[in-house]
Parts: sequence; C-alpha cells; structure tokens
Amino acid sequence: MSRASDTAYEKIRNFILYGEAHPGMQLTEERLSEISGVSRTPVRDAVQRLENEMLLVRSASKRLSVADWSDDEIDEMFTLRAMLESHAAERAAQRMDGDSLVRLREINEILTEAVNRPKPDIGTFLDANRQFHDLILACAQSPRLSKLLPALVEQPVVRRTANHYSQEDLVQSGLDHDELIAAFTARDQVWAGAVMTSHIRRAFHSFSSASARTVED
Repeated sequence: MSRASDTAYEKIRNFILYGEAHPGMQLTEERLSEISGVSRTPVRDAVQRLENEMLLVRSASKRLSVADWSDDEIDEMFTLRAMLESHAAERAAQRMDGDSLVRLREINEILTEAVNRPKPDIGTFLDANRQFHDLILACAQSPRLSKLLPALVEQPVVRRTANHYSQEDLVQSGLDHDELIAAFTARDQVWAGAVMTSHIRRAFHSFSSASARTVED
C-alpha cells in the first residue's frame, strides 16, 4: 500500500469517525480527494479499505455513502464487541505486567478528571478511553483480536458520539475501568472477563439512550 493511500485512508477515516460526516452522507471521489489532499487513485485504494471495514457503503447504483446502521446492526456490533473484548481482558489478566498496570491507572485518572469537570471534556474522555482499551488489547497479545476489534469499537461512532452521553454515563465508565484494573491486579481472568462484558453492555445501553435523546432533539 502506498504512502498516499495510507494518508487518504487515515484522513477519510477520521472525517467519517470524528469529522463532519453523518450517517447516509453521500461522498464522491472528488470530495474525498479534497478531504485527503491526494489524487483519486490512492483514494480508491482507501475507499476499498473503508468499505471492507463497513464504514463506507455503496448503493445498487454504485453511489458511495457513510454507513448508516440500523438498531439491530448496532446491537449486534456491541454483542460481538463484548464477546471479543471480554476475551481480550481474560488474556490480558494473565499477561499484564506492572508497567502496563501503572499506565492503565494513569490513563483512567486522566479520563476520570475529564468527565468530572463541570462541563465534561468529551475529547479527552474519548482519547483516554481509546488508549485504555488499546492497552488491554496490546496486553492480550493476540494478533487475531488486534485485527478484529478496532472496527467494531469505532463503527458505532459513525452514528452517534459521546457528546450525547450523560455525565453519569461518562463517570460510570471510569468506575468500570477501576474495577477492570482491580481484576488485572489480581490476575483474575474470570473477573476481568465478566467486568468487561458488563462494561460493554452498559455502554450499549448508554449508547441506545443517547441515540434516543438525539432523535427526540
């Protein structure tokens, strides 16, 4: 894969996940070239990768658009994520070293501080949350999980963002992380897996409630 294709992939992906894109938004190669700052040939390579990740979809008429997930698809994504992340947590509990535990605590302190502000810092929350889960995945030492999980973790962001989560939801996420750290410290894989499953299912229900509030707004 060329450097230009990688650049196009990263910039388009960030536009979809964190930028101005919205579900169902139609995109052309010309527009994607403007977004990524590269020519249409590497854009086509990037688009193919993003279609494989199901972040972009094509209609029967070959029109390209940002994926718009049904409630059933979102439910399935979170279900799969819970299964895979709980497995990652179980593996990590057996393999995590002291330095990684220290780093997890540091990351969660940043997250907790961000969500306990009078106005929660959503950007810092999202970044710290990603770092926290990425580190657990790295400690799981599973190349297969490393390939499967990232798309499931970020796909729902296409539809709604944490900007619509309640402060209670955000604070609870940090508390869940505290319990995960306790399970890792105890090297208890059963505990770690159970907490992660609960954490992801709680995230699903928070996500569903946030989506409902957004629709009402």
